[in-house]
Amino acid sequence: MNQKRPQITVVGSINMDLVVCCDRFARPGETITASSSSEISGGKGANQAVAAALAGSDVRMVGRVGDDAFAGTLLNNLRLHDIDCDGVSETQDCPSGLAVVTVEASGQNAIMLVQGANGRVTQQDIESQRNAIETADVVLLQLEIPLDAVLATIAIAKQAGVRTILDPAPAPRVWSDELLDVDLVCPNETEAAAITGRPVETIEDANNAAQELHRRGCKNVVITLGDRGSVLYTNNTLHHFTAHKITAVDTTAAGDAFAGALGVRWAETNDLAKAVRFASAAGAIAASRHGAQPSMGTRSMIEGRGE
Repeated sequence: MNQKRPQITVVGSINMDLVVCCDRFARPGETITASSSSEISGGKGANQAVAAALAGSDVRMVGRVGDDAFAGTLLNNLRLHDIDCDGVSETQDCPSGLAVVTVEASGQNAIMLVQGANGRVTQQDIESQRNAIETADVVLLQLEIPLDAVLATIAIAKQAGVRTILDPAPAPRVWSDELLDVDLVCPNETEAAAITGRPVETIEDANNAAQELHRRGCKNVVITLGDRGSVLYTNNTLHHFTAHKITAVDTTAAGDAFAGALGVRWAETNDLAKAVRFASAAGAIAASRHGAQPSMGTRSMIEGRGE
């Protein structure tokens, strides 16, 4: 019997990424020559949507684009992945979200965001997409749209008994524990440190941070640690998962690939340990290839790395 495809709704950002590749980051006041540049569809929300679609789910996207030339490209790219964009509104007299991404030879990146239309997502937008939220198996969220829109989504999903996953990136300057009223939060080590106010540099640090986030209100916590793997805290138990061995090329969308795949596999299996292993493979594939959405792996590629 064929398994029913999970229904994933992503509420979040849609950006055009202007990607510049270089040997190393420029120092303050320094000008260096880059090796290449490109325009690639991105945004944490859209990236998660593409990752979830490629991992084997039906996806609905909720967000905003501007009225500029990028808007059509961004929407067309989502539709190429069979993502339902009925919940995406065009914002008049406003540019689409923009990210300037610098990638150095090691694969590490630095990103500057211009919110554009993402900053115009409102509680009314969320309310208008109530059905897309209430009928999902899992709702994926990030923090590149206004906080009140994120909280409105969490409230609707909770009332409907729908699971929510929050990737708390970028970590806000002022954190609200209201954001932990989700079913799972999945920061990386930098974001976990920003939220807890403590360094997260070792697996033990990550274990402590995961337990603190649980104490502060989140049922389940996953902290990703790059080449040191990830930590899961669920059912009062800590788990550590080793990382896949890869040569990192571009880590821009590794976290988004992880979150998208995590939502799909959790919906399929109701087993977070299996979901984290699946997500780890998806993140590794993304980190080993260039670009945001172009780096995402298909279901067969993810399964080929094992669970």
